[in-house]
Amino acid sequence: MIYLAPMQGLTEITFRKAYYKVFGLSGIDMAISPFISLTHGSLANAYKKIKDVLPECNAESLPIIPQILGNEVPQFIDMANRLGEIGYDEVNWNMGCPVPKVAHKKRGSGLLPYPDMVDDILSKVLPKVSTRISIKIRLGYYNPDEVFDLVPVFNKYPLANVVVHPRIGLQMYDGDLFLDVFAQVVSTIKHKIIFNGDICSVDDYVKMKLLFPQITDVMIGRGVVVNPLLPLEIKGQNICNYNDKYAEFVTLLFDEINARNVPEISKLRKTKEYWQYFAQNFDLSEEDRRGVLLMTDLYDMQRVIVEIVSKADRLCMPNCR
Repeated sequence: MIYLAPMQGLTEITFRKAYYKVFGLSGIDMAISPFISLTHGSLANAYKKIKDVLPECNAESLPIIPQILGNEVPQFIDMANRLGEIGYDEVNWNMGCPVPKVAHKKRGSGLLPYPDMVDDILSKVLPKVSTRISIKIRLGYYNPDEVFDLVPVFNKYPLANVVVHPRIGLQMYDGDLFLDVFAQVVSTIKHKIIFNGDICSVDDYVKMKLLFPQITDVMIGRGVVVNPLLPLEIKGQNICNYNDKYAEFVTLLFDEINARNVPEISKLRKTKEYWQYFAQNFDLSEEDRRGVLLMTDLYDMQRVIVEIVSKADRLCMPNCR
């Protein structure tokens, strides 16, 4: 299976709906939603907090597993059960977010140096929730060896799976993967592992499979935002009219963005954010890339982006880190 990774502000409902309308389930099989924080507002405001994963909003979208972020046991239990009540049988716990303002509060990857705390949370949450719990982790926050104190904790509990990004929190999204440490995790953890990290091309996927043939499922984030057709290419599908399909996806994504009830300046910023990823997939001059970012009219910008991706030469191996 190929999972779409959770990326705040990028793989939200607008992206997932546009993707599904163009590609269906021929590429991505399942998406993990961007995290729902357990500390943003009161639980009484649950509708607002979970609106990105409400089933009625996702009827024509990729199937999803909601993700939550936090270390507060009562809120964890309440949110997981609320998500269970609206139809989800699995909730993913984010222990991978490297953003310092998150990690420094012992949330996301900031939990990884504290195996006793993780153990305590799981021991209290799992008996009281109606959903299965999966976990998304890095190998550690300060160093990759932190994972070796976590594996025995994870092995104590009936987790649905463990998604592993073989970096540490301090690396953010740069630097080499600790594949030697990941190999030890694969050999010692008893749960199904989903590989996540730096799959930006078919070659990247093939290399990972050669190193870890026992891994059957992967999670891709930036690689899909840069190249939405990558999951289809990994699955060996024959793609005709590559640029046309890319342009069709971008057009529908912009339609979804424009339909949102937000100020136009917010739509403009969102369009620019996506463009910085799309531009990595094509052989463009720096002048062309920056020219789009300097545009101030939303609809002109979107029209120009669609024209560019319809005609531009594709790069062989985009850098999606």
